[in-house]
Amino acid sequence: MGNFLIVSKVERIQEYRKIADEYHLGFELNDFYVPSVLEDSCRQQELLDQYGCVGLPPGSTMHGAFLDVVLFSEDPQIRRISELRMAQSMDIAKRAGVKGVIFHTNSNPILSGDYYDCRVVEMVSDYVARLLENYPGIEIYLENMFDANPNLLARIAKKLEPYPGFGICLDYAHAVISGTAMEVWVDSLAQYVRHLHINDNDLKRDLHLAVGDGEIDWKQFACYYRKYFSSCSTLIETEQPEQQIRSLQYLKQLL
Repeated sequence: MGNFLIVSKVERIQEYRKIADEYHLGFELNDFYVPSVLEDSCRQQELLDQYGCVGLPPGSTMHGAFLDVVLFSEDPQIRRISELRMAQSMDIAKRAGVKGVIFHTNSNPILSGDYYDCRVVEMVSDYVARLLENYPGIEIYLENMFDANPNLLARIAKKLEPYPGFGICLDYAHAVISGTAMEVWVDSLAQYVRHLHINDNDLKRDLHLAVGDGEIDWKQFACYYRKYFSSCSTLIETEQPEQQIRSLQYLKQLL
C-alpha cells in the first residue's frame, strides 16, 4: 500500500492518531469546511491548537470549504463569499501546515450547456490559479462531486497544467454513481490525478461505507490503482475509526 490517509476530526483525535501511527497514515482534516467554523476565528484557533497538541502526521491534507461555494455564480455577492471561503481555507491550511487542500467544482450537471460549462471552466481555473500563486507551498486538488462526467474537470486541469501544485482529486465513489463508466473517468483524468477519495456504496447513493462493505468493484479499482494511481495520496473517506480500520484491513489484502 502507498500513501494513505484517514479522515480526522478533533472530537476523536486521539483515536485517529492511534490508527495513523499504527498504519503509518496521514490525516485529512475535516473540521474546517463547516461555515460556522469559518465564521469563528476563535474556534479555528481552538481546533488548530488541538491538532498542534497531537501533531499532524507527514503528508496530511485538509478538506476546504465547499458548502454553497459557487465561484461561477451569476450573483457577484455569491462569487465574493465563495472566493472568501476558499481563501480562508488556504489560510487555515497554511497555519495548520498541511500539504494540500481539496475543493469541489460544484458544477451542476442539470444546468450543463455551452455557456454554463465555459463559465465554470474559466472562472474556477482562474481563481484556483490565483490561490496557487498566493499560497505557493500548498497544493490544491479539485474533486468531482456532482459531476456527471469528467469533461469539465479535464478542461480545468488542462488550463491549470502549468501549475505544479495543482492536481485532480478523483472521488472514486462519486464517479461510480455518476452514470458515466469508470473507464471514461480514468481515461480522461488519470494524467492529472494526484489524490484519491475512496469509500463504498450501493452504486446509487453516496453512503461513505467502509471499503468492502458495499457493492463497488474493488478488484477493478485495484487494477486502476496499480496502473495509474499508486503514487497518489489516497484518503479512506469514512469518519468512524472502526470503519477506517476495517477499510485498511480490506485494502491490505486487496493491494
